[in-house]
Amino acid sequence: MIEILSPSELARARVTGRLVGDILAELRRRTRAGTNLLEIDAWTAQLIRESGAQSCYVDYAPSFGRGPFGHYVCTSVDDAVLHGLPHDRVLADGDLLTLDLAVLKDGVAADAAISFVVGERPSPQADVLIEATRTALAAAIAEVRPGARIGDLSHAIGTVLTGAGFPVNTEFGGHGIGSTMHQDPHVPNTGRPGRGYTLRPGLLLALEPWVMADTDELVTDADGWTLRSATGCLTAHTEHTVAVTEDGVEILTLPTSTD
Repeated sequence: MIEILSPSELARARVTGRLVGDILAELRRRTRAGTNLLEIDAWTAQLIRESGAQSCYVDYAPSFGRGPFGHYVCTSVDDAVLHGLPHDRVLADGDLLTLDLAVLKDGVAADAAISFVVGERPSPQADVLIEATRTALAAAIAEVRPGARIGDLSHAIGTVLTGAGFPVNTEFGGHGIGSTMHQDPHVPNTGRPGRGYTLRPGLLLALEPWVMADTDELVTDADGWTLRSATGCLTAHTEHTVAVTEDGVEILTLPTSTD
């Protein structure tokens, strides 16, 4: 299913998107060495509840997971990159943490992810990975406009990631989003320009470049959810929900404050 949002639905999407951005920013502000992943999940549940929104994850049970997910935010550490199931783990200084959050408010969902290094210990390799995903996301967003093709966005992402020397996995990528979290069209993290679905005003896309330092192969934890690099290498993941507008693109999941 591909949804095209009306102007009133897009207005609601802006509210949901800003909420996702603000919750992620608040979680990052609170997280430090010594924080438990289960604390982050509890904070997320409280923030969602206080906002009058609903979690897209608690009851999420897709074919690829061992569902339902049962938690409010994905917490992926170091070699974990996607669908990290919160568990009893205390973060250490220098850990690379990815938080991935999707919520539904007033009938419209939004989805975003951030990667960052916990604490004060420098991690040059983590910084390179994170910057590659951010640059790839910016390149994809720059291609979003009416009449562009999904392949244009995928090509922009893949060009940045491979240009930085990283292999690209195409099992999981970006996706359409609207009244539900995951919709068509699928947005692979590499592709051929000029191919695929033609973008139209009112379409929402969750664009999410993610990368593993030295492999394109994933392995799944015994929890049935957490996806890790097959080699144990570091990973990173950055995501925004964007709207195709009449004259270009609008990023919906930016936080209220960028401080």
